[in-house]
Amino acid sequence: MMKAIHFGAGNIGRGFIGALLSKANYEVVFVDVNAQVIDRLNEQRSYTVLTADEDNEENVIHNVRGLNSRTQMEQVIAEIATADLVTTAVGPSVLPHLAHPIGQGLLKRNGAPIQVIACENAIGASSMLQEYTKASLSEEEWSKVDRVTGFPNATVDRIVPAQDHADPLTVSVEPFYEWVIETKSMKGERPTIDGVTYVEDLTPYIERKLFTVNTGHAMVAYLGFQKGLMTIKEAISDQTIAEKTRQALAETKGLLVHKYNFPPEAHDEYIEKIFKRYNNPYLSDRVERVGRNPIRKLGYNERLVKPARQLLDLGQQPTALLAGIQAAFAFFVEDDQESMELQKKRQVQGLEQTVVEVTGLPAVHPLVQMIVGNN
Repeated sequence: MMKAIHFGAGNIGRGFIGALLSKANYEVVFVDVNAQVIDRLNEQRSYTVLTADEDNEENVIHNVRGLNSRTQMEQVIAEIATADLVTTAVGPSVLPHLAHPIGQGLLKRNGAPIQVIACENAIGASSMLQEYTKASLSEEEWSKVDRVTGFPNATVDRIVPAQDHADPLTVSVEPFYEWVIETKSMKGERPTIDGVTYVEDLTPYIERKLFTVNTGHAMVAYLGFQKGLMTIKEAISDQTIAEKTRQALAETKGLLVHKYNFPPEAHDEYIEKIFKRYNNPYLSDRVERVGRNPIRKLGYNERLVKPARQLLDLGQQPTALLAGIQAAFAFFVEDDQESMELQKKRQVQGLEQTVVEVTGLPAVHPLVQMIVGNN
C-alpha cells in the first residue's frame, strides 16, 4: 500500500481529498492541529462520508491515521521522507507554515520522485507552496529537492454543507466533485487516483470554474439578497433570478468557448450540473454568507468583472453580468467587514470612484460607465 501525507483534516480534507486517496489504495496520514480529530482518527482508523442528497449514501473510509502538527512535527517530517504523495487542504494563508516540515521531509528522501499538490481554493497554490518550500532551504538543499519533486497546480471543487454529526469525523459532502491536476510540472509518474483529471494546462479549467461555478453562485447570492431572499435555494427557485443567472452563464460560456475551444454541448452539460448543485436543498447556504467579501469578488480578475470586461473586449455586451455586478455593489450586511467598507466608500466618494477603486478599471472604461450609468 502506498502512503499519502495530507495536511488538513478538516471537512474538505476528510470528505474529499482523503477519501479519494484512500479509495486509490493510499494509507492516508492526516496532519492537523486539531487534537480531537487527530486522536479520534488514531482510535478509529476510519470515518464515514455521507452524500448530501436524498440518498444520504454512507461510505466508510479506511486506512487512515493522524499526526498532531503541534506536538509531532519530527514524526511528520519522517513520514514525508517515506511517502509516495503529499497533499494539502488547509487554506492558502496556512501554506507558508507547511514549508519547513515539507522541505525537511523532502530532504530526507532517498531520491524517489514525489508530487506535492496543494488542493486549495486559490490559483497556483502548489506553485506558492513550492516557493515557500524553496525559501525554507539553502540553495544546495533546494537543488537536491527540486530534481525529484513536482509541485503540480490543481483546481478542486466540492461543496461541503454545514455539519452536525455525533461523530466529529463524519462529514457530509455533495455528490459532485472535480479535482483537476496539471501535469507539466510533475516529476516522475503521475499518481493513479480514480476521479482525478490530468491536463497539460490548468488555466482553461481554472477559468471554467471561476466563470461558471463562482460567477453563477455570486449572481444567485447578490440578486437573491437584492430581493430579500434568505437562501441560495430560495433565490435559484425565483424564476427571474434563475433566468438572469442562466443568461450570465450563457455570456461566460461564449467567452470560454472562444478562449479555450470548449465543446459547446459539453459546456452546456457542465452548466446544468452547476444548476443542479444550486438547487440541492441539502446544500442550501445563506445568500448573506455566499455574498460576503464583495470587494474581493468584484476585483479585476474575479468572477464578475473579468468575464464582463473580456466580453466587452470582444465587442459583446455583458448584460446579465452587469446586473450581478450592480447588485454586488449594493450588497450590505452589518457583520461583513468588506460590505461595510464598500458602502462607506460609496457614501464618501460616490459610486463611480468606488467602482474604479474596487474593480481596478480606469474611469473611462465602458464597464465602469455601464455600472454607474444604470444606477
